[in-house]
Amino acid sequence: MKGLLIKDFKLMKEQKNFLLIILIITIGMSLFTNDLSFALGFLTFIVSLFSLSTISYDEFDNGNAFLFTLPITRSKYVIEKYYLSMILGIGSWILSICIISIVNIFRNLLPFSDVLMTALFILPFMLLIQAIMIPFQLKFGGEKGRIAIIASIGALLLSGIVLVKIASFFNIDIIFILNHLPVVSMGMLVSILIIATGMLWFISLKISMSIMNKKEF
Repeated sequence: MKGLLIKDFKLMKEQKNFLLIILIITIGMSLFTNDLSFALGFLTFIVSLFSLSTISYDEFDNGNAFLFTLPITRSKYVIEKYYLSMILGIGSWILSICIISIVNIFRNLLPFSDVLMTALFILPFMLLIQAIMIPFQLKFGGEKGRIAIIASIGALLLSGIVLVKIASFFNIDIIFILNHLPVVSMGMLVSILIIATGMLWFISLKISMSIMNKKEF
């Protein structure tokens, strides 16, 4: 497991310039826009999905056939990818909170409690995206995987639009309800979302293990 993590971090080291660009964009958005939530999500989502690029590197030029001659199992390989995505996701999430908090001290746009609440709302969505994208990447590979991922994101967005339309049809103002929830209720909502997406994340892990065990190289 440790060896696989070291391998993947060395692979990502080759993309350090891209990571630096993402960091600069995040800092720029936090300095020159009033929507700090987008800056929070941008860094978290982009960096957390770097684990997908390591899967593509492993598959390149039939690399998996060589990789599994080493003393690792397919299940351990999948677990390592999920650990890596979690390390990258949580690490970039914490870094984005620090950046936004520092910028917010000087710009005084939001109270820190609002920044923290926004960040907590981003966390379950990060887990959800990882839970969807990693199995698709393992199942379909690079090119087909990207198409499947785009299709799944489109389906999620379409589902959200349909829910909003249904709420609008019944004269339910979702934004008004969320804005007027007490802090305790907001905290409870975030906790439920994190627990639910955490369960989906573990279900996704089991699905990915099944996909990997059936794969032929």
